Amino acid sequence: MRIGLITPRPDHPVLAATSALLARGGHEVLPLDPDRLTRVPLPPADVYLLKSGAPRALALARDAERNGVPVVNSAAATELCQDRTAMADTALAAGLPFAATRTFDALRDLVASSGPALRGPVVVKSRHNRKQDVVARVDDDAALRALAAAHPGEPVVVQEFAPNNGWDHKLWAVGDRLFAALRRSELAPGQGPSTRPLAVADLPPGWAALVHRVGEVFALDVFGVDLIDTGAGTPLIVDVNAFPGIRDQAGAPEALAALALRHAAGAADVPGTPAVPGTPGVSKTAGVAVSQG
Repeated sequence: MRIGLITPRPDHPVLAATSALLARGGHEVLPLDPDRLTRVPLPPADVYLLKSGAPRALALARDAERNGVPVVNSAAATELCQDRTAMADTALAAGLPFAATRTFDALRDLVASSGPALRGPVVVKSRHNRKQDVVARVDDDAALRALAAAHPGEPVVVQEFAPNNGWDHKLWAVGDRLFAALRRSELAPGQGPSTRPLAVADLPPGWAALVHRVGEVFALDVFGVDLIDTGAGTPLIVDVNAFPGIRDQAGAPEALAALALRHAAGAADVPGTPAVPGTPGVSKTAGVAVSQG
């Protein structure tokens, strides 16, 4: 099989490990930097993995889809996760426990509409999900004015702050496989970044099924869901990401390699998991290691 990677960073740890597994199984991996490609259509491949939300990358992915080549995730699903307004509308329409969201064309408009006093803490985020976007807890009018002065024209969404224990549940899905970790929320006051391991089996009841439901609603195969526990295991979704990094999660490269091959073969519903000979705890069917569990 020939697997194309639409990304400016094929050396990302998960992609690099996945590429090594695929190459070991006799498959060809083709890095495709959307910023450097000058020709359309893309070089031929059996499947493309889309790990970029840049406009050029989305255009290349759409062209591949028009030519009948599977793209993981699709251009439409990837683009949806970049717009937090559309994300919230989609989630709430499907009955998912997503934070209620208001949209403002510019941060300065939020200041003008807040009145003489901001009612309770809120979370302000850039409408467009990207690196170095705005994500801030705002507790009062002075903090809101300071944030608006720094980013006056930034399109934003506003969500009521939901009390929680200060830890984000980072849940990732690769096909049917789930991975999890706890990460100190960037909104938690006085706390530096920190991550704790979390077994999927230790999630509150119903959370794993909720993640799979998010994938169905957003038509995603590789994605992340950020959840907070608002009390007694009650989940609130605060973000959905298409094709996140999934760093330091044992088994993630194997799951991604297997998913790519299933899409390339057009046999996502065929039982069996690819493996390499001599790897404990795996089955041997198609030339790449995939852990069982």
